[in-house]
Amino acid sequence: MIKGHGGNIYKIAQELACDPAEITDMSSNVSPLGMPQGLERHLRERWKEIGALPEVDSMSLRRLFAEKAGIETNRVLAGNGTTEFIYSAPLALNMKKALIIGPTYSDYRDACDAYNVSHTFYLARKKDEFELNAVEIEDAIKGIDSVFVCNPNNPTGRLIPSRVLKGLIYNYPKVRFIVDESYMPFVPDADSETMARLDVDNVVVLHSFSKIFGIPGLRLGILTGSSELVRSFTRFKQPWSVNRLAQAAGEYLLEQDKFVTEVARFVEKEREAFLGLIKDISELRPFPSAADFILFELTGRMSAPEVFHKMAQEKILIRDCSNFYGLNDRYIRIALKGSEENRLCVEKLKECIGSK
Repeated sequence: MIKGHGGNIYKIAQELACDPAEITDMSSNVSPLGMPQGLERHLRERWKEIGALPEVDSMSLRRLFAEKAGIETNRVLAGNGTTEFIYSAPLALNMKKALIIGPTYSDYRDACDAYNVSHTFYLARKKDEFELNAVEIEDAIKGIDSVFVCNPNNPTGRLIPSRVLKGLIYNYPKVRFIVDESYMPFVPDADSETMARLDVDNVVVLHSFSKIFGIPGLRLGILTGSSELVRSFTRFKQPWSVNRLAQAAGEYLLEQDKFVTEVARFVEKEREAFLGLIKDISELRPFPSAADFILFELTGRMSAPEVFHKMAQEKILIRDCSNFYGLNDRYIRIALKGSEENRLCVEKLKECIGSK
């Protein structure tokens, strides 16, 4: 299990002897607009439902997701966050040797380790601004039965265009692709980029409520795939893995299309503004991103742990990317927040790192 992940505001608050609410968390990649208005009221109205068992298979939520996605209900599963599906994938897909496309989220490797699945990495390179090379990936796929790919990727923010990813999926029908689309809702044209409607027997897609709706503590995720692959994952699901409030929240959130569009547009605008403000810091090199966060290389004398600790002293939490396989202590990741918080972050970075 990864240590030192983003979002650990409680640990920092203890170290600074302050209230966690005083910390601006730009290490956790959740919506900068917070939760949708009305969600809290909705959950207050539904909270007494925890007095009974939830739907054992989250059928109401699955049915609604299928309807919104334009697919059959038997192609949808609900889980306790996407993490449940990442860790059940080695069993459900009977993995023998996996390819992890990185640098990326550590849980894919941890899931393989948990079940003694042999795995290797294809690592995008800094010189290519972490853009993936499809030809090189095809070479890396040889001898592989499963591929983990995060799209857009965490922590690089790079999006694999749908035509490229579909090409790999169609060209290798015997290789199973686990496509984690946790950050796809932040992409303005997400509907044309998602693999959710792809009905083939070698791809499953993971969808997160945590990021776009700002509810990581509620733990809710969706898996889509062919009916055959969904049956394979169902064999390893525990009953009642999604609690009743999470089910109720999911049903409410699936109706918040306007909010999702608003967040995606806000992120696009703030990302451009943030990059405009930060260009004066010569020791920071940004990489292109399609998500709600940006990966930076530190080109000066300071390391990622040093910048992390200096910013933490200012009650701003950023992500030290030292423990991402394929990166080192020269990389940090910053998740976008509101305009004022983003501006303050840049000011503090200038003080911590320096400027031209």
